[in-house]
Amino acid sequence: MKFPKKVLLQHTIASNCRANFTLFLLPLHSRLFSSPHTKTLTPIKPNSMADEGGSADRRLVLVARKGRFGLPTACPSCLPVYLYLKLANADFSLEFDTSFPDSDHIPYVEQGDNALLNNEKGGAIESLQESNLVSLNSNHPNLPLQDLIATKAMVSSWLYEATLYELWIGIGGEIADQIYFTDLPWPLGKILHWKKVWDVKKLLGLTKVNAEEREEEIYKKASEAYEALSLRLGDQVFFFDNRPTDVDALFLGHALFVLNALPEGSVLRSNLLKHDNLVKYTEHLKAELLTATSAPSHDATSASSSKSVPRRKPSSGWGAKPKAKAKKERTEEEKTFRRRAKYFLGTQLIAVLVFLSLMGGSGASDFDDDGLDYDEE
Repeated sequence: MKFPKKVLLQHTIASNCRANFTLFLLPLHSRLFSSPHTKTLTPIKPNSMADEGGSADRRLVLVARKGRFGLPTACPSCLPVYLYLKLANADFSLEFDTSFPDSDHIPYVEQGDNALLNNEKGGAIESLQESNLVSLNSNHPNLPLQDLIATKAMVSSWLYEATLYELWIGIGGEIADQIYFTDLPWPLGKILHWKKVWDVKKLLGLTKVNAEEREEEIYKKASEAYEALSLRLGDQVFFFDNRPTDVDALFLGHALFVLNALPEGSVLRSNLLKHDNLVKYTEHLKAELLTATSAPSHDATSASSSKSVPRRKPSSGWGAKPKAKAKKERTEEEKTFRRRAKYFLGTQLIAVLVFLSLMGGSGASDFDDDGLDYDEE
């Protein structure tokens, strides 16, 4: 089958735009929301916190995404870390990052100049345990490690994948936008949403050919995980020896998100509701752990401080109105930076419009690159 040169040219340009989409997206995000002076996150080395004189006594700061749906943080990755610290009775404060909500290092835990990042060493919970800073499992001398590891792997893989699928693909993405992108400008939020959906499909191995098969497989594994966890829990208060472990934090964060954030039509929610003991377990611990944290200071609309970069101390004077200050004259460096930022934003906006127009005009998604022949006439 042959296509006119014009259509083939549009298809080629659109394909190149898609291939290089991330290259212009990353600098756009960085330039719009970063300042000339930023603080670098320093990963914590094992035992470094405890080794520093007096540093172990400093309060922890959990930086997460904002709260919604009656949860202190609505992010399915942040909530387990929050609950882990609560179950361990750790002294910590909760702050929100509203400028870089799509960053894969969120959630992270700060103490002084150090930070435990979610995208390193298996996640923030694993890092907390490796650093000997907060370890729930160490309180269990007779803990069955093989059962614990197998159960944790099931929650971290099968239920994690099901949550990703449900959040970004299964229910249309509106809830994901509320959690991740409400504080970003609309065009940037849309672009980052599309990029995240693409990343999730790649991570889950989803294609047009195997979409239905993979969906069935993902939900089947999640259903089997719920069944196994229900049998493991029985009528206990916690999964292992009636004492909390990291498995409780991981599953409780998952279950609270599914029951409170996902709509009634959610397949994942329907499967979870079939297990009464898991639902009772979740509601019991929610009342015990989250009732005291439902104060306005942990609410999404009244966070004490929204973080664009990690800070040592939260801002003070929450309830006081700011005093009027004389308008400060901008320096030449600041004027130049703002002028360049406006120019950069304009060029990137034009690039987005060109990309969208090519995508809409060429109908490129209907073409198969392998079957294209050039029409010389």
